[in-house]
Amino acid sequence: MTDKNKEASVGSLSMFSYGINRIVSLVMFFLIFISNINPVRVATIVNKNSSLFTSAISYTTLTSDVGRGFRQNWVSEDSFYLIMVAAIVLLVGIAAVSVASCLSLGNNKCKRLSFLISVIGTVVMVVGFALVVAAHSSMSSSTRVEKVGPMIPKGFVVYIVLTVIGLLTAVLGFIGVPKKKENELFEMESKYKLFLMFLPFALLAFVFCYLPLWGWRYAFFDYKAGDILSWDKFVGFKWFTYLFKNAATKREIVNVMKNTLAMSFLGIATSWLPVAFAVFLTEIKNLPYRRIVQTFTTIPNFISWILVYTVALSIFSTDGFINTFLSTVTNTAHNTNYLMGDSHTWLKMLLWGTWKGVGWSAIIYIAGISGIDQQLYEAATVDGAGRFQKIWHVTIPGLMPTYMVMLLMGIAGMLSNGLDQYLVFSNAKNMAHMRVLDLYVYQLGIMGGSIPLSTVIGMAKSIISVALLFMANSISKAVRGESIV
Repeated sequence: MTDKNKEASVGSLSMFSYGINRIVSLVMFFLIFISNINPVRVATIVNKNSSLFTSAISYTTLTSDVGRGFRQNWVSEDSFYLIMVAAIVLLVGIAAVSVASCLSLGNNKCKRLSFLISVIGTVVMVVGFALVVAAHSSMSSSTRVEKVGPMIPKGFVVYIVLTVIGLLTAVLGFIGVPKKKENELFEMESKYKLFLMFLPFALLAFVFCYLPLWGWRYAFFDYKAGDILSWDKFVGFKWFTYLFKNAATKREIVNVMKNTLAMSFLGIATSWLPVAFAVFLTEIKNLPYRRIVQTFTTIPNFISWILVYTVALSIFSTDGFINTFLSTVTNTAHNTNYLMGDSHTWLKMLLWGTWKGVGWSAIIYIAGISGIDQQLYEAATVDGAGRFQKIWHVTIPGLMPTYMVMLLMGIAGMLSNGLDQYLVFSNAKNMAHMRVLDLYVYQLGIMGGSIPLSTVIGMAKSIISVALLFMANSISKAVRGESIV
């Protein structure tokens, strides 16, 4: 075999090894959020719902099932501190290995550095494994071993196997890296740079948007809060059919969907308000005044709905500002509670939502206006167009692509009205028109304890929302020739 063939063979082995190494690091990163593969759960007394990530950041969650064990001195808190430290050390090692796998996408100098970081991360993980063994020994020395239940978690074995594979692939990959060249710089192809820039957002989307989908399994079990999820409680599609068989539930669903769709249609019908506000705001030539207006209209977005309700209560309650003012002016008693009534509930919720969000929603359109080519305005001025003509023929068409994207997203989110606003403003009188889908799911699952049924409704909402998105996208593509998906 010639030297070139040997180099090509070693290079191929190196690329394959680094590919496996990246997959291993990605798998380890995902497993830190899975409670069933927690390598630091060295005893049955440790909270079974705690993942490696939770064990490292929440001592309360880690010890939530150990209250009696502490009181009876079955186990000491030092053992759990050791478990938490082991979890933190393992997370640091996994983070180092993940950084190394990302760095291996670069040139040879990046690969050499990635190997060094990978070795350091592996050493840190070995220290973490040693701490786990020490924690297991501490649990085994308990005075009530049968109550503590020391064990070697299956996640411990899984992580050791993944660590060994990661280290071996890093070594094999490093062997195939050519020798260091003089004046070699850290370089990476643009596509990999863009990928790494996108990666944190993809991971956040996975953790907060896709990982919670694991909770959908509760829809197929007869589960109550605090129970153990076991196959003997598997009920299949019982809770799905319950929605259609139970007359009371059907009536509630119909009422909830009516309120949800009504509020969504009102929101879509007024979705042009942020566009108009952004257009007129940019037409203000006095820059300090424009900044003041934009600031004061954006601030309400950062006020929680609880504080908004407090403001509403001080204005519209029985002894609020309006009743006090009317009593003073007319010299007669006014004690109307405008918040408790059920009249025009949808309109009132729309107005509160518009007041709170119109300034914030206009920001994206203000950015869109700043991106319109100024030569178009100059050409319109040369053609004799006035201010409103330039708005109608230049600004509005320039904002239409952005508006259509936001409109499609609004249609896709028709079943998601939010929870906070309707929760704080709801009461016994207006609940018939206030209860939207998100509030109904909250009341079923958190307040009513019907977790499987609320999960079923949440699943249906997600599936329908995705269907609405693709439907609206298809209509947009047919009408405008453009799509966002």
